[in-house]
Amino acid sequence: MSADPKVTPLRPKRICPECGRPSDRASYPFCSPRCKAVDLNRWLSGTYVIPGPVSEEALPGEDDDGR
Repeated sequence: MSADPKVTPLRPKRICPECGRPSDRASYPFCSPRCKAVDLNRWLSGTYVIPGPVSEEALPGEDDDGR
């Protein structure tokens, strides 16, 4: 019984979300530790924000009595 020399990768290669190069197995889904660190820095600095529900207090144009 001979084994197939072609090995199926565990994850498909995708483009790096930071620079567009093919992803690297060690830094998946990024292409390098640098791109991974750039993305983490953007999350930690607040550049990326996941919006939450709008509270009633934050709606512009309403007076204190709801008009």
